[in-house]
Amino acid sequence: MERRVTITGDLFIGQSRARTSRLFRAVDPATGDLLEPDFSAAGADEVKRACALAAAAFPAYAATDLETRARFLEAIADNIMGLGDALLDRAHIESGLPIARLTGERARTVGQLRLFAAEVRDGGWLSIRIDPAMPDRQPLPRPDLRLRKVPLGPVAVFGASNFPLAFSVAGGDTASALAAGCPVVVKGHPAHPGTSELVARAIAGAVAAAGLPEGVFSLLNGASNELGGALVADPRIAAVGFTGSRGGGTALMRIAAERPAPIPVYAEMSAINPVLLMPHALEARAEALGAGYVASLTMGVGQFCTNPGLVLAIDSPALDRFTAAAAEALGQAPAGVMLTPGIHQAFGQGVEALAAHPRVTTVARGLAGEGPHHGRAALFSISAEDFEGDHDIAQEVFGASSVLVRCRDAATLARVVEGLEGQLTATLHFTAEDEPMVAGLLPALETKAGRILANGWPTGVEVSHAMVHGGPYPATSDGRSTSVGTLAIDRFLRPVCYQDFPDSLLPPVLRDGGQAGLPHRLDGKHTR
Repeated sequence: MERRVTITGDLFIGQSRARTSRLFRAVDPATGDLLEPDFSAAGADEVKRACALAAAAFPAYAATDLETRARFLEAIADNIMGLGDALLDRAHIESGLPIARLTGERARTVGQLRLFAAEVRDGGWLSIRIDPAMPDRQPLPRPDLRLRKVPLGPVAVFGASNFPLAFSVAGGDTASALAAGCPVVVKGHPAHPGTSELVARAIAGAVAAAGLPEGVFSLLNGASNELGGALVADPRIAAVGFTGSRGGGTALMRIAAERPAPIPVYAEMSAINPVLLMPHALEARAEALGAGYVASLTMGVGQFCTNPGLVLAIDSPALDRFTAAAAEALGQAPAGVMLTPGIHQAFGQGVEALAAHPRVTTVARGLAGEGPHHGRAALFSISAEDFEGDHDIAQEVFGASSVLVRCRDAATLARVVEGLEGQLTATLHFTAEDEPMVAGLLPALETKAGRILANGWPTGVEVSHAMVHGGPYPATSDGRSTSVGTLAIDRFLRPVCYQDFPDSLLPPVLRDGGQAGLPHRLDGKHTR
């Protein structure tokens, strides 16, 4: 029989549970009802305690051997699965997301923890490089140089609203930071504090079972912006992982930049993820593209970072066919529960602003919902000239809302692409006959997006070694990084070079023979 799980509303400060007099509750977005229990909101004192514990834990945790760290990540995954249906049920009532979707998200969460465990064991992320001394080299000898990457220090992670499991307390930012050897202080998202508490329990249990310092993990819940600002401003925090709005991300970037010692903020913030429809592809499969596009747009009520909020195509009868098919499919799309009342309100305001715009045409609306926070899908159309003349139309409306931009010709399409902001994704639909045109657009798209798709749809992000979930600003604060996939570990590492050190004082992996089985470069040559 599955054991009953009680949610207390406590904060997790290391291995201690804390309560405060500042209380808040989660909201069931399907009904608008407040949920039990009351949750304690962290303040300045709790931030200081959690960050002090993280700083104290850092030296020992950073020095853990690879196998210990990998097993710790796997234990977190096992503990999350051990929560059973209680985790899914709580996430469902706090987010409005279907149980089937949450079941898949849980699998992704534990899968990426196990993927990072395997990455830790592999050791390639250490980037070991050894350039042996050349005492007889002329005109100057070369010293003995040995490099490895080391963890930055305690990391502040902000839970996301749209992924209560995979981008939250034990999500990709936490998994990659822990894999790098960095303690983590999570600022839980106020929309799903019960879900956050259950996952925090899984992590704290793994910390204790592994005998790690208690400050390796803490969870601070709370709804105020001041809490997040205090966490980023704390001098013991060395880096930040954030998924959320552009306003929230840029505010944290500003705080981090104004510290006496600035720190990196890896913020995923805003994207409309353009879809480009090439002429021959439109001619060959306009109706299928219309249906597929609407399926991607309305998936998860449009609440994905990679939602296709912009379609670019050259005006033609085939584009008219695509538009008609998309309008028909969208008109049958049911409204769905949005994640929070605030997100629903912002979505409604964004859609209303587009509908009222004098140069924007409403193409179709989805079915209306009956609940208080149901999002009704929307599709709009505008000419390329009007689109280029109004920057506001290119802003993200988080939800199932998209704008079709009609371009006069290929040159206009290319010009619109050149004018886009940074994006997480860019998608091209084309046939073999379109490939010369696609080849001409790719150089510009490479400067705009972190992931470029051919004949697919951007919703859905594979957690793998080659995935990039990032892009130039404002998609992210640092387009050189990714928040999904094993390359995410690099955000929380920095290189250190040791010159002419005796073997006895070098880190074990840099000593003579210490690289056995680990990928490394010896005198510039890759080996293992």
